[in-house]
Amino acid sequence: MFAPDIDQMHAIDHTKGEPMDINRNVLVESARIARGKISSLSNLKATDYDAVIFPGGFGAAKNLSSFAVDGANMTVNTDVERVIKEFHNNGKPIGLCCIAPVLAARVLPGCEVTVGQDKDDGGSWPYAGTAGAIATMGAKHVNKNVDEAYTDSKNKIVTTPAFMCETKFHEIFDGVGKMIDGVLKLLR
Repeated sequence: MFAPDIDQMHAIDHTKGEPMDINRNVLVESARIARGKISSLSNLKATDYDAVIFPGGFGAAKNLSSFAVDGANMTVNTDVERVIKEFHNNGKPIGLCCIAPVLAARVLPGCEVTVGQDKDDGGSWPYAGTAGAIATMGAKHVNKNVDEAYTDSKNKIVTTPAFMCETKFHEIFDGVGKMIDGVLKLLR
């Protein structure tokens, strides 16, 4: 596991849904979650691994990129951009879930990804506008349900909506599992 050695945009008290006075380091927080088995993203080289997976969540939108603030005009962390380009240029699979497909959309124009649906559908897809941002960045959004994954075979990118949809956890689990299976199939 790898994470950038940078300060978080801000730390959130998730019991209140509010920013906290303290700030945290992304690598240090990631090490806490990964139980210490983690390295700085600057050490990740595509030549050393078969594939790369980017989990989503607000961290991807706030720390791996500026999507949470800048939308389609976002920038991507330099190490994240380098890693995506290295794996792509080496023909190695890239998996992204939840909001993380915006990273590939920005870094690899013309790629095809999914973050779910492009319409809210009565509150089920509260982040449906992300599909439009993906198109604005020069990538193609493909509508998929939360329990599905989409494979861009040409670019070896596999994506799934995950928590972009307000649904049951087991459906999110199914979609993430299909993303992982899709990445593994691209290794064969």
